[in-house]
Amino acid sequence: MERHGSPGLGPRNDTASRVQKPESATDKAAKLAALKARVSAAIGTTKAKGGLNVGLHPALEDIGQWKPGDPKSASGSRSRNDASKAQPKHKPLDLSGPSQEEIKNNPYFDANLGAPGAKPRQTRQLIFNQKGKYIQQANALRRQAALEALKKKIAAGTRKVGIDEDKDVEKNFAVEAPPDVEWWDEGLIDGKNYDDIENPQALKIDTEDSIVTRYIQHPVPIEPPQDKNVPPPKPMYLTPTEQAKLRRQRRMADLKEEQAKIRLGLVPAPPPKVKKGNLMRVLGEEAVKDPTAVEARVNREIAERHDKHVQTNEERKLTKEQKHEKLAANQEKDAAKGLRMLVFKIDSLANGQHRYKVSVNADQLALTGLVIMHPKQNLVVAEGGEWSAKHYKKLMLHRINWTENLPSRDKDAQNDALKQWLRAENEGGDLKDLAENRCRLIFEGEVKSRAFRKWGSKVCETDAEAREVLSKSKLENFWNLAKSTH
Repeated sequence: MERHGSPGLGPRNDTASRVQKPESATDKAAKLAALKARVSAAIGTTKAKGGLNVGLHPALEDIGQWKPGDPKSASGSRSRNDASKAQPKHKPLDLSGPSQEEIKNNPYFDANLGAPGAKPRQTRQLIFNQKGKYIQQANALRRQAALEALKKKIAAGTRKVGIDEDKDVEKNFAVEAPPDVEWWDEGLIDGKNYDDIENPQALKIDTEDSIVTRYIQHPVPIEPPQDKNVPPPKPMYLTPTEQAKLRRQRRMADLKEEQAKIRLGLVPAPPPKVKKGNLMRVLGEEAVKDPTAVEARVNREIAERHDKHVQTNEERKLTKEQKHEKLAANQEKDAAKGLRMLVFKIDSLANGQHRYKVSVNADQLALTGLVIMHPKQNLVVAEGGEWSAKHYKKLMLHRINWTENLPSRDKDAQNDALKQWLRAENEGGDLKDLAENRCRLIFEGEVKSRAFRKWGSKVCETDAEAREVLSKSKLENFWNLAKSTH
């Protein structure tokens, strides 16, 4: 089988691969002569000198001398020429590498690994240090070392001073001797010690220059203002089962107390409580003998108990004056917690009932304020406690129907001083249309004190008059606020 590929893997046709016969002494002499001839031709016919002007070895002195009649050397050279002619010529190895076209067509080539056309590596230039660079660095290190040494020295000195101070502190723990006179007694003793304390003449207690007087100042306690607005604690509501249990326990305690009084003879024993359901069991034989009389007796006792119950309830009720007093006291307590101001804007007060409700409810709720009646707008300013303000606000915004209009009363109809724009009827005698009449709350907030002493009303024809009335209470800005509110 023939071999293809690299010539190094095939048979080599050279003289070294052939089987040669053992050389004789003549052949060896011929080869030595040929070797000497080549060396002589290379170094010249003159006697060469070695290094350091030392002569050659005696065995190499005749190297390079060729003898013309030497057949052995001629035969040796001839045989080598024949061998070189007989060896076949091979194609030289191409070390140029693949071409650019082959590199582009190779699917496994990575351009990042480098290629013949890649950017060559740049050589770094030499950078020389400036003169004195390392000297400056050395000086800086020396300064840093000196600074650290100075810090250590200062710290050592500080620790030493601290130790000395601690020694002084230990000395301060020694208890000092008490003074001859305490500082709080210096103004009460006529002297520099307590030797004459038993002598009343040496004491400055009742003298004119004594620091002890009979006047004592007691500061007036002021309650914090925020405590007025603190809501009261809410009561704890009980379930029906808990209420029945408490009632049962309370009645049992009252019964035991009543029984103890009866045993001691303090109160007489109560008569038996006879009802229609237990009359046979309580009265017994008496009920059997005369049932009609027993039934009449039971009915009479039931009526008496009912009348006593009703009478007790009536006695427990408050009178009309007591109710008013209780309501006034509650309103004062409500106002003491904090005052609130309400300002309402009403388009028209032509209906007389509206004016009546506004004023009467304010009086009943203990409110102070003012009603300003104007042809274009009406202003109501009310101030009072939180509970009263809440109810008045509900009245003005929800309870009163401001679109309702009723005929004027006879008293208003006969009053010539009443303005035309305050009458329920127009000039033709027909009722005015109040379908667009509204009441709006334009301000609500807390105030420090009341601006009015009582409730009143004022008729103002112009804006200047309205502002003048409100300016007395420093509330004229509410009129401008009402005009800007739509």
